[in-house]
Amino acid sequence: MRSSPKNKLSHDAIKAWRVSLSIFISFLVLGLFFLWGYKLLSPEAGFFSTWTLIAISVILIVITGLGIFFIPEIRWRRWFYEVDEHEVDLQSGIFIITRTLVPIKRVQHVDTRQGPILRSYNLADVTISTAATTHRIPALNEEVADQVRDQISKFARLAEEDV
Repeated sequence: MRSSPKNKLSHDAIKAWRVSLSIFISFLVLGLFFLWGYKLLSPEAGFFSTWTLIAISVILIVITGLGIFFIPEIRWRRWFYEVDEHEVDLQSGIFIITRTLVPIKRVQHVDTRQGPILRSYNLADVTISTAATTHRIPALNEEVADQVRDQISKFARLAEEDV
């Protein structure tokens, strides 16, 4: 059996994922406030019962706690990647471990991407495009992301010349 990839994502990925999830959850909380406001201002409207809103609120609190404080750390611990002259090896997943091997011969182009949250932590994603799909190595340090992108591009050019 093949050994697992050795390279880890940047530890700052945990912070960036927490911020992203916090922003997403804030929109859910805002929607929940609107539902509570609607229920309190028009109690005769039977759209949601009070118990349903309480249940939704408790579920949202639990998801928020797990999502912000535990899942990013576990996700970071379970994400590995490795690049060599033959393939890009990606392993991720919390409950279901996904192992993806992307042959260098199939790589069409490689990009680095940064949104505002990743940029604030000096992180970037590396996206690897093949004819079939796109694969992503998330939240690498900018310098490492540039090195990985250039390394994959170099190996892809060499593989193309060999064919």
